[in-house]
Amino acid sequence: MIEVLAKLGRGPVFLAGEVLECVITFTNPLSASSTSASSEMLAWASAQIHCQFHASENRVALPPSDGSKHDVQAENETVFVPNRGERGQCILSTPPKILFCDLRLDPGESKSYSYCETLPVDGPPSFRGQSVKYVYKLTIGCQRVNSPIKLLRVPFRVLVLHGLKDYQFPQDEAVAPSNPFLEEEESLKKDSRLADLATELLMVATSRRSLHLYNISNTRGKVGTFCIFKTVYKIGEDVIGTFNFSEGDIPCLQFSVSLQTEESIQEEFQRRRGQPVSFTVHARHQESCLHTAQSSFSLPIPLSSTPGFTTNIVSLKWRLHFEFVTSGESTGTCLVRGSQSEAVTWTGVEQMEVDTFSWDLPIKVLPTNPILASYVSQFSSTNSITI
Repeated sequence: MIEVLAKLGRGPVFLAGEVLECVITFTNPLSASSTSASSEMLAWASAQIHCQFHASENRVALPPSDGSKHDVQAENETVFVPNRGERGQCILSTPPKILFCDLRLDPGESKSYSYCETLPVDGPPSFRGQSVKYVYKLTIGCQRVNSPIKLLRVPFRVLVLHGLKDYQFPQDEAVAPSNPFLEEEESLKKDSRLADLATELLMVATSRRSLHLYNISNTRGKVGTFCIFKTVYKIGEDVIGTFNFSEGDIPCLQFSVSLQTEESIQEEFQRRRGQPVSFTVHARHQESCLHTAQSSFSLPIPLSSTPGFTTNIVSLKWRLHFEFVTSGESTGTCLVRGSQSEAVTWTGVEQMEVDTFSWDLPIKVLPTNPILASYVSQFSSTNSITI
């Protein structure tokens, strides 16, 4: 029996273009209850990253793919196919890397191997929507002699920040002599600079503030104004806005604000022409506001949510969805006097004519620092199997 343990040292969330590093440990455990311990042998072990795409057959019409050769290999249990047995299509994969050949472990012995790979910058982000899913995994395959291959899958999350792949790092060390023994150190140095650059770009994009004022009105007149100071956010931030109903001609009885994502399939891949888009609500605020001069809301953008993106099949956009309930009467206090005695009781009317209308405000949501997103990730940094 051999235990295989894979650990992502920095956490299970990465930016596209970063280097994923995973330490894989193979152990021949020494059991106290075992009377006859023996050495264990593994023929080989290999690792590879792949992105699996799955689409809902009711919403997405994909062209037929010729995967006959791949299917024949997948059925062969002596061939390393990282996505064997998984649903959907493998749309992206890195070259496989061999960790070792002919490993012998004595009882109680362990050996560790470090796997490093740069995540492709041209892939989609991790996403689990109503119509499509993009799932990234690191798969470690190992095999005993004359035995089927065993697979250990390590799921992780990828965030995509557009613009990183087009950035050219300054060549400060171009005049220095190259050292082939420092390639790994230089790779880690560049990876650190990439993370710093991403943080800087996100800070610049999301820290710009300017007053955005919107008049809220329906066919009968002005209801109020809405104020927001920015429309570009990172996941994990709060969307804050304020209302001013004091200048309105139409009394507003109630309002609600929903933070939503809009998942739409590109027209050529729609199962039915003109099919509706899918909406997901991430946060919602509702308030009764009759006789309220000013009000505000704060909606958190979940760290686990996916920033906006577009691929050839699907696009994801963010928006604020507003719904207003207004009085059908242009003026009035919407109160009635309960009695004519000295003790006066004012109560709300039992029935009232109302109007409703809605409004959508697009916003832009970007990724955040992957280390911060790792704290709320559903994936574990450590995965293991026993073979």
